[in-house]
Amino acid sequence: MSVGGLMKQYNKITQYMTEKMGKDEGTKIDEEYKELERKTDVTGTAIEAVLGKTKEYLQPNPAARMKLALKGKGAAMYPQPEMHLGEAMIKGGSDLGEDSSFGKALVEVGEGMKRLAEVKDALDTNVKSNFLEPMTQLLTKDLKELNHHRKKMSGRRLDYDAKKRKQAKGSNVTEEEIQQAYQKFEESMELSYAGMVNLLDSDIEQVNQLGSFIESLLDYHKNCSTILEDIHSGLEAAKVEISRRAPRDRLPRPIPRKAPTQSAPDSDDDDSTPPPSSSTSASMIKQHSTAAEPQQPCCRALYDFDAENEGELSFAEGDLITLLSRIDENWLEGEVNGRTGYFPGSYVEILVDIK
Repeated sequence: MSVGGLMKQYNKITQYMTEKMGKDEGTKIDEEYKELERKTDVTGTAIEAVLGKTKEYLQPNPAARMKLALKGKGAAMYPQPEMHLGEAMIKGGSDLGEDSSFGKALVEVGEGMKRLAEVKDALDTNVKSNFLEPMTQLLTKDLKELNHHRKKMSGRRLDYDAKKRKQAKGSNVTEEEIQQAYQKFEESMELSYAGMVNLLDSDIEQVNQLGSFIESLLDYHKNCSTILEDIHSGLEAAKVEISRRAPRDRLPRPIPRKAPTQSAPDSDDDDSTPPPSSSTSASMIKQHSTAAEPQQPCCRALYDFDAENEGELSFAEGDLITLLSRIDENWLEGEVNGRTGYFPGSYVEILVDIK
């Protein structure tokens, strides 16, 4: 900056400080211009706040917003959580297989969530092109240029008042210099005034942009509603199909129990008789059964068995039980006295095993 330019800036600062301290009064600015300035400042503040909150609305995650902003203009869309959820559901449903009703429902809902993500991408695109970009241009270009003219006008006003003050104090400032400063001040004021009027009178453009924003939201929610209704209808149909499906034949699995152990006789009781051992009982049963050898799978009870769970079969020692099936290595299914159920194999002796 030249020496003349530095002196000009020094005079502006001096004039500004003089006015602030009340030692001098600058050129009066009419109230209409001041009101235009106030409305212009409020407009800029509102647009800046709305732009920030709109971006936050489209992507609530601040880390995702920052990551996308660092990629610059033309970067990919915001990552949609609906897409991540849909992919997780599809993977889980595929792992369960097509024979699983829950798995098929997960895949169906997952595909719907991916459709929701695509609709959200369309919302992002529409809002950015029809609302964010025009508003950003208004803030970063139009308002920035207008504020430049306002700042220039303020500086020229200070320069004009500084020259008037110096002339009043007997300085060698000529009338021509004062007139030139005044003309520049008036020129900047006219540019600033016209720019602010044009900005505030063109608010129909901002209203149209807001309308485009709401139309994009309306289309988004309509599409979301359609997709969700389709998903819900599919789930309702799946529920009806499952309710009509015949239940799978599945027998309740009994709870394994150990066979009772023989307790030792009380040595103090001389009249007590020790119970027969398992070998003795088996021998007695074999002697008893020699009269009629059974032909179908069956067994004979070695001990009393009292059912404690649903599906179990109670019987008494010596009962002949018809064998129906073998549940596992510890449990059998049989019939006695017209009753069927499960019982532990350790309580019986197999006479004819199941083939």
